[in-house]
Amino acid sequence: MRRRLAPAVVALALALPGAPAPAGGQAPELHGESSVFVSSGIAVVWGVLRAPVEDETQVVIRVALAGAAYAYVRVDAVDPFTRARRPVAPGSAVTGSVDVRSPRATFGDFPRREIRLYRTADDWRADAPALTIYYLGVPDTTPEFASEPALLGYLAAAVAKARAPVQP
Repeated sequence: MRRRLAPAVVALALALPGAPAPAGGQAPELHGESSVFVSSGIAVVWGVLRAPVEDETQVVIRVALAGAAYAYVRVDAVDPFTRARRPVAPGSAVTGSVDVRSPRATFGDFPRREIRLYRTADDWRADAPALTIYYLGVPDTTPEFASEPALLGYLAAAVAKARAPVQP
């Protein structure tokens, strides 16, 4: 009897540095699913900074990179129906981490967020990501904060916890 590998296991294997890209030369895509995502030297943590006026509420995505697997990050907002895209963060070199902010209201028309990771400056300039982590809206588990210091403290602690070795 043959066993089938779970899709998540296959996706994780493809995301590992040095893993082959899917057929057709496309970079692998992983669904981030929750407000804390960790894989092979990458941590993605979401938080919401509430404002007195809802139109000023910000969604913050912290992308933290460890090691040399990825050096550039770009974040796009995508309309899943028309596939129209808008840059949220056009991209740059990242050492450590970067916080990407966007108004919560922008998720209405462009709910998909793609975190595109590049190995080199040439890949980034050519928009040829090595890995894309995507979300279909703000994850339900995303915590909300009333102050900037509380949000930043949470993001730092969540990244540290996500990277901590698992205790047996």
